[in-house]
Amino acid sequence: MDSAWPAPDRAESNGWVLRAASGVTQRANSVWAREQGSDSSAQYVALRAARNWYRDRRLPLIFQVFDDPRSAALNAVLDGEGFTRQSETLVMWLEAETAGVMPGHPVQQPGAPESAVEISTEPSAEWLDLWWRVDGRGGPAGLATARTILTGCPSVYALVRSDDGVPAAVGRLALPRGAGNHGGIYCMATRPDLRRHGHARRIMQTLLCEGEARQLAGYWLLVTAANHGARQLYAGAGFVEAGRYLYRQDRPKRHLTGC
Repeated sequence: MDSAWPAPDRAESNGWVLRAASGVTQRANSVWAREQGSDSSAQYVALRAARNWYRDRRLPLIFQVFDDPRSAALNAVLDGEGFTRQSETLVMWLEAETAGVMPGHPVQQPGAPESAVEISTEPSAEWLDLWWRVDGRGGPAGLATARTILTGCPSVYALVRSDDGVPAAVGRLALPRGAGNHGGIYCMATRPDLRRHGHARRIMQTLLCEGEARQLAGYWLLVTAANHGARQLYAGAGFVEAGRYLYRQDRPKRHLTGC
């Protein structure tokens, strides 16, 4: 997951991976506590170093932390420091051997994506424009940073158009090196006025076909717990929940002002 969404600015500190990308996406601007340990005093030392690192970049301190027993000690430290809990996210998983045709989707020959879906190994201007308008935050500078993140690992980009030729939906299959022959589904986005027309299903099916052609063993994707529509789509494709994580953000410190 880290390799599929690589932050352009990163450092290792006390077993933690500090990631920054000018504030573009929480994922690329958060701490991955790769080595958590159970020594709270060591975690407080690492926490101070992380605060300084993000302060130098004028970014808030955010952790990407799994909500499971492995992270209990770290979550206890963050609770004590008043870190918020937000953006609960599901990690969903699909074994390649269980991947099949989605309900309501015409049967395709194995490895043969629909001809109407455009495939490329670089995000086109139209692909980026649609994804950024649906999911992006910020202006051209933010989009430029986002493109750097997207192209930080080999990927396949899919775009489908509506009947009038307008880009309707996009998606990305990330193929990070060292991921054990697995791929990640990212950036699934559909134009709001063209939803519920099957465009997202066509994107998903095509990306799975691209993965099949590359003999991938399985796929992961990330979806916020509150996005029930997307979760239904992914479940229809055979994805099942494999874990959950939260973003834990440092509360801003209030400074006294006045006399």
